[in-house]
Amino acid sequence: MSFFGNETPPAAGEAITIREGKLRVPDRPIVPFIEGDGVGPEIWQATRRVLDAAVQKAYAGQRQIQWFEVYAGEKAQRRFGQWLPEDTLRALREFVVSIKGPLTTPVGGGIRSLNVTLRQELDLYACIRPVRWVPGVPSPVRHPENVDMVIFRENTEDVYAGLEWPAGSPEAARLREFLQDRLGIRLRPDAGLGLKPVSEFGSKRLVRKAIQYALQHGRRSVTLVHKGNIMKYTEGAFREWGYQVAREEFGDVTVSEAEAAERFGGPVPPGIVVIKDRIADNMFQQALLRPEEYDVLATPNLNGDYLSDALAAQVGGLGMAPGANVSDYVAVFEATHGTAPRHAGQNRINPGSLILSGVMMLDYLGWSEAARQVEKALQAVIQQGTVTYDLARDMPGAQETSTSGFAEAIVAAL
Repeated sequence: MSFFGNETPPAAGEAITIREGKLRVPDRPIVPFIEGDGVGPEIWQATRRVLDAAVQKAYAGQRQIQWFEVYAGEKAQRRFGQWLPEDTLRALREFVVSIKGPLTTPVGGGIRSLNVTLRQELDLYACIRPVRWVPGVPSPVRHPENVDMVIFRENTEDVYAGLEWPAGSPEAARLREFLQDRLGIRLRPDAGLGLKPVSEFGSKRLVRKAIQYALQHGRRSVTLVHKGNIMKYTEGAFREWGYQVAREEFGDVTVSEAEAAERFGGPVPPGIVVIKDRIADNMFQQALLRPEEYDVLATPNLNGDYLSDALAAQVGGLGMAPGANVSDYVAVFEATHGTAPRHAGQNRINPGSLILSGVMMLDYLGWSEAARQVEKALQAVIQQGTVTYDLARDMPGAQETSTSGFAEAIVAAL
């Protein structure tokens, strides 16, 4: 099996496979990686160092990740004249689990966003963003320890579907004429136009995955976040379809808030998940005032984009925010921040986002022993005050270190 002509996967590794609806992970799985652009190579090298050391520590050589570099972004454009080669997509599909640094968005024609294209081409319909405070990380709120949520953001529909046309374009003119002639809707002739698709299929599979996660991880609630009071047939429908999938597929282990009050009159028994819903603007307030009341959030695309960044700010910012884009099986773990080109090559950026995304990846592989090793070591390093500049500037007495120095400190603490 070859990729990019002469590139071949590591001979010592095996592909992850899917059998009877479950991942089969060999002891030496081949895991593709994309370095990323800007600060991507620096944070990737730091992350790889930590993950390899944790796996070695946890399994004493019995398990080992066989890394396989594939290409996207600026490096792919330089080497192959393409921002996202088809071979990269093929590798991400065939090897099931992968990890990537941040990618730049090309200026001009072609792909609008490499990240969006990856999600759509691989049908990575769930963007999963756990948000939890690491003790010692500076925070703008009084009680960041109360924030412990996992956001499931629908990844392929809503405004991120990219169905929009600029003001003055022939496409916008034709759509405006159709809306006026067929539906009696009048729009300004200088308006750019976009569509917001929200389907029953897309909504239900996202909420289904969120409920399954809550049940598997002992979470107490799943909250449907929407703007259904205004957008009744898109976000309002998302809410209704969410409740429907809970009733019809998980009726024995889920209850609505009203049902919980009626049946239990207080805390629900373990193993029962409460399904809530909140209007999006109210949810922002709830996230600040009563974050301890929320566990898993299920959202359409744009709501989840806003909320995940706002929640990350409460626990230290995007430098400490992990994430993954997941289909039924294929999963791409990623840094949640941008390429930060002005910091590239300076060995100073915080690699925490990608390291913690690597923790998510280890858990996805079923290698929880190594995942917990990384979490504990990272927390110990932060608590002793050895951090990168973004955290050090808000931590009196901290010892500022480099990207690679932060990784080495974590390895030493394993």
